[in-house]
Amino acid sequence: MSVTKLPELPNDRAQHLLRVLVERYIKEGQPVGSRTLARDSGLDLSPATIRNVMSDLEDLGFVTAPHTSAGRVPTIKGYRFFVDTLVKLRPPKGDELKLVQDLLTNSDPQALARTASNLLSAMTKLAGVVTLPRRSHTALRQIEFLPLSDNRVLAILVLNDRDVQNRILDVHRDFSAEELQRAGNYLTAQFGGRELHNVREFLLGELRETRASMNDLMADAIEMAQQAFPEPDSEGGFVMTGETNLMGLEGLADMGKLKRLFNAFSEQRDILHLLDQSLHAPGVHIFIGQESGYKLLDECSIVAAPYLTDDDTMGVLGVIGPTRMAYERVIPIVDLTAKQLANALKSKN
Repeated sequence: MSVTKLPELPNDRAQHLLRVLVERYIKEGQPVGSRTLARDSGLDLSPATIRNVMSDLEDLGFVTAPHTSAGRVPTIKGYRFFVDTLVKLRPPKGDELKLVQDLLTNSDPQALARTASNLLSAMTKLAGVVTLPRRSHTALRQIEFLPLSDNRVLAILVLNDRDVQNRILDVHRDFSAEELQRAGNYLTAQFGGRELHNVREFLLGELRETRASMNDLMADAIEMAQQAFPEPDSEGGFVMTGETNLMGLEGLADMGKLKRLFNAFSEQRDILHLLDQSLHAPGVHIFIGQESGYKLLDECSIVAAPYLTDDDTMGVLGVIGPTRMAYERVIPIVDLTAKQLANALKSKN
């Protein structure tokens, strides 16, 4: 977990009371009073002494007292100190551990991503999200075209020896199978072995400038290739399950806010950008409330971890839920699922 530098708490007693308060609030969702803390803390302290400690914690910005309540609740800063310093993690054991190990086994990458997302959602009762596996190095090995009806062509791209991607292209006329075979052979001969982004740059640059000197076969092949090779920003995407688990949770009960949040999930771009912040550093990363930088997620926390295989297949998975989530369970579940997904992808290769 990434540790944020915060003002030091006054002493170990204050840290202990903050941990008890956060755990109690996460469990019950109600402001925690001094008498409750005196009973639950196991410390021989009077409610008056505890009120003084709570006042110090409030001055430091770790807790706040909601209106009309004598109790206190953790702030974003309080949650941050809790997850970085005080949380007592409870890793999955027994049947839960076996479930993750049994379900995340050798399968195709997209199926594994769906399974991991379902697992995260089922085990945490929150929304599970897994970005589809992608590689920092993607080389074209072969491209084929097959004729379809209504001026459409199926493009088949073989990438990095193993991965196969299919795309349906709209073309300006019907092509015969022989013409498409020649176009595929030409592009494979010209670009086989090159990085995909280099192929796109070449297609959109030098070849466009010399289009006048091309024969019809070359021109048609390049027109189809420009459609077939994905834009860099369009690669990836994620699988999300359990969004409905968020309905009615604290901070997310407003249907207008929830609808806007679901729209953000469907558009994917902002969520992917946030998850990508966890892509290149190991371990679990936690974004609490406003730390995400996205106003729609001000009432949410995201617990995310990257997964990486030996052949540089990379992605991120995690859980989205309210700031009042059971971090002691969610953090180790995310960590275990990321490691097991990486192992499953490695065994596939």
